[in-house]
Amino acid sequence: MAAPTDAAVLVGLGTERNLPVVRLAAQEAAAHNRPLCLLHAFNWAAALQAPSVAGPRADAEELMSRATEIAAEVEPGLSVDGEIVEGALVDTLVRRSETAFLLAVGDGGMATSGECVSVDTPTVQVAARAGCPVLVVRREPPPQGPVLVGVDGSDSSQAALEWAFECAARRKARLSAVRVVESEQGAEDAELLLGLVARSARRFPSVAAECHTIRGDPGRVLVEQSRSAQVVLVAARGDEPWRGMLGAVSQALLYHSPAPLIVVRGLTGIPGNGHDAQRPRDQRP
Repeated sequence: MAAPTDAAVLVGLGTERNLPVVRLAAQEAAAHNRPLCLLHAFNWAAALQAPSVAGPRADAEELMSRATEIAAEVEPGLSVDGEIVEGALVDTLVRRSETAFLLAVGDGGMATSGECVSVDTPTVQVAARAGCPVLVVRREPPPQGPVLVGVDGSDSSQAALEWAFECAARRKARLSAVRVVESEQGAEDAELLLGLVARSARRFPSVAAECHTIRGDPGRVLVEQSRSAQVVLVAARGDEPWRGMLGAVSQALLYHSPAPLIVVRGLTGIPGNGHDAQRPRDQRP
């Protein structure tokens, strides 16, 4: 089932550290003619341990107010709704993502921490379980480089390629499509990538696209390539449906890429205004 034509870009607000997420999410919402929904989960258990419940509640309302102001500042004509709900943030976001167009979250600093990242980290859980594409925003702004997309030939990576072309067109950026192979297979790999890119490029003649077939470890190669990208797109699992909710490549980019990352999953397809064909949801376990 396709996402509703008025489905919103959903932003998960945890703390004030997530305020930079609002800026990029507002831009994405305006670019796709979608409303923006700011969501903050209020933790009553923690509030009851504070000297006064009014304090944490006031903090939550102040966070929502600041986020709304940032969105209006970035995109003055954007429709913005704010909602403070009770319950755990991750479970709430996963549930609401089933009817969202795009879900935007902060990375919690994982890309620059240099530490081992737990699979229980909220951002990892959201990226693995969401029912729509997930935009993971980094704390540091990216360079004005290309839109980077990893393509392995699977159906889901082709959906990511389509999203990447649309993203590049809206950003007036060039597109870099990368296929990483772990063994030398001659011209077949390059021809496969060229064919897939050419098919998607017909809809976006204004986008300058580059194709690169590189030998190496897919995760490591794409992380390195991402250092000069303004945004990276990758399928949630690519050709590894047996791995579970996130594949090895999407995990590597999620943990280590310094660029904003869009994990394409759930209701995928070209992110237009409700008139484009949609692909099926991931077959999540």
